[in-house]
Amino acid sequence: MADMILRCSLTSPFGRKPRLAAAVLGLSERIEVTPADTFDDNDSLRAQNPLGKVPTLVLADGATLYDSRVILEYFDHLAGGGRLIPIEPEARFAALKLQALGDGILDAGVLRRLETLFRDEPSWSQRWLGYQSGKMNRALDALDLAPPSDTEILVGEIAVACGLGFIDFRLGDDWRAGRPRLAEWFERFAARCPGFVETSPR
Repeated sequence: MADMILRCSLTSPFGRKPRLAAAVLGLSERIEVTPADTFDDNDSLRAQNPLGKVPTLVLADGATLYDSRVILEYFDHLAGGGRLIPIEPEARFAALKLQALGDGILDAGVLRRLETLFRDEPSWSQRWLGYQSGKMNRALDALDLAPPSDTEILVGEIAVACGLGFIDFRLGDDWRAGRPRLAEWFERFAARCPGFVETSPR
């Protein structure tokens, strides 16, 4: 029976992170996913999270946790610890660093998306869009040189996979061109990660 509520958009890549993590850890049945509208002044999300952002996790006692990184750490705690975030320092900080890289791709991608969503095309700042694209391309190049693990599913692998899925869904960049190792990793991850298909944005 669900004892937590996850407020998110089903197309949000940051909302996808905890949904994937829950599937990996076997926690999905404990979580009720409830859509949230970040642009609706009357949505209860703003009372649950002063930032009005997704994802936000509502616990059984009404307390809330946010953002995606905190929620993933909480899920790891519920699963006994060390499942998504290693305990040993070297592996732990490698996983957290990879998560930061994946989240950075998402941050830049979302900023690109918002620029084109809230402005008419003649008003788009090409300098801003290029600045964000540069961040994404450098991160993707680094990941192609050193792809994530094929044996583990940690916070870093989840973040990177959500970032690549977001590019496919919202931006349409041909990120696979010239990055065969990363493209092949993503295909293998999609095939082995629990919940990957079910959480894919549509």
